Amino acid sequence: MSSHIVDSPTGIVVLDGQSLPVADIVRLADGTARPVPGSEAIKRVEVSWEAARELAASGRVYGRSTGVGANRNEDVPTGAAADHGLRLLRSHAGAIGDPLPARQVRAMLAVRANQLLAGGAGLRPGVVTALCEALESGAYPVVNEFGSVGTGDIAALAQMGLALAGEHPWEGGPPPGAQALDNNDALALISSNALTLGQAALALDELRALVSATELVAALSLLAVDGSYEAYAEPVHAARPHPGTYAVAARMRQLLGAPERPTPPLGRIQDPYGFRCLPQIHGPARDAADALERTLAVEINAAAENPLIRAADMAAYHHGGFYMAQLALDLDHFRLAISQTARLSTSRLSALNEPAFTRLRPFLADTEAASSGVMILEYAAGAALGDLRAFSAPASLGHAVLSRGVEEQASFASLAARQTLRAGGAYRLVVGCELVAAVRALRQRGLRPDPELPVGRAFELAEAVLDDELADRPLTDDVTAAAALLDRFTDLATEMTDLMRGMA
Repeated sequence: MSSHIVDSPTGIVVLDGQSLPVADIVRLADGTARPVPGSEAIKRVEVSWEAARELAASGRVYGRSTGVGANRNEDVPTGAAADHGLRLLRSHAGAIGDPLPARQVRAMLAVRANQLLAGGAGLRPGVVTALCEALESGAYPVVNEFGSVGTGDIAALAQMGLALAGEHPWEGGPPPGAQALDNNDALALISSNALTLGQAALALDELRALVSATELVAALSLLAVDGSYEAYAEPVHAARPHPGTYAVAARMRQLLGAPERPTPPLGRIQDPYGFRCLPQIHGPARDAADALERTLAVEINAAAENPLIRAADMAAYHHGGFYMAQLALDLDHFRLAISQTARLSTSRLSALNEPAFTRLRPFLADTEAASSGVMILEYAAGAALGDLRAFSAPASLGHAVLSRGVEEQASFASLAARQTLRAGGAYRLVVGCELVAAVRALRQRGLRPDPELPVGRAFELAEAVLDDELADRPLTDDVTAAAALLDRFTDLATEMTDLMRGMA
């Protein structure tokens, strides 16, 4: 995925604090759209800001008239000259590790701007305007990787806060004007998981698309081994109607041009699991993606700041809404599900290397004695799958006791989001290995899928990119090209299935 910011965004995303979808976070992160805060949402911010200032002036409000964490019982000055807010940002802007890519930081800015427009932070409206200006210009603050354990991205957001105050560097474009942040702004700004949510949105977008592309690759492999359509028959999935599984079976029939009730083929009975169990493994991955998207939709549009400023009640509610257990669990579930789809890809790769399935030489080799063909791809895919398996370890099993024991639990949703982002690269390489082998097998067998079908269009795209030389040679460049082609496969599958649905 590119982090390039286009000079002229092609669309507008209205931030209303209530209905921003994951897809628009991705557009804003990529710079293909510019944000516009909704007028009603800005009014909510103004009312919340006024209420918060009044509450802090007349009573004890965490982080405004008190310290934070274990310092929550210490009072702080609240006058116009009080600098507790800036000191809080300076002390908490201690994220460590490598600077994050522009795309991830921009996703964080987009999430935080929209959350503030939900109207529960009690933060000055100018901050929202500044964040939107940064998103439009391409500017983003330098944010380092580590600093959150899933109970608020306070280190990353404090770096953003200092950048807004003019004390921390920006990159990528003209920064917004410096904001005069005070005690009423600091905690309100950093009390969020906006970085984790932005990273999770980007990871979901990429991996959901890759799972979709994998189904086209699997369809090519199925044709290369004369596989059966029986496993995708509508009656099979109507009898066991899990939503994702049923949808994947229907999608495979569309990609292959198969009828709802396929005729059993002559010859072997039952394909290997890599083909026969695809709906049962891809279906849960799709369901997990949908569950993750529902959670993100809530959090991206949530007034989750602690304390929650509710102007209608003239109250500041202290709570634990920043704790990201739901997100951490959904991210862990999603990674486990997509690791199974990648593992299934390696099963199909093994079938493509087997003469009993392809009626070709072992490893799709040429005619030279003892040629190795694509043998090494099984090893390479297995190595990439090993990384994916490591990334799939549940982050939610983590534990931490912090701030003198006052904060005695952590969700580690931040780790879960980073692991999910990292999974994309390994996943691409696994499926890229299968695609190289599938196209090679179809070429050797002289099979050309119907170009009117999605699977035929996919073959044409791959054939134009992948080298047809059969002699033993390094396959590194082939896999790299195939992995990059998966984005085109996703677009193709979506276009073709939408077209076929419209014609039905």
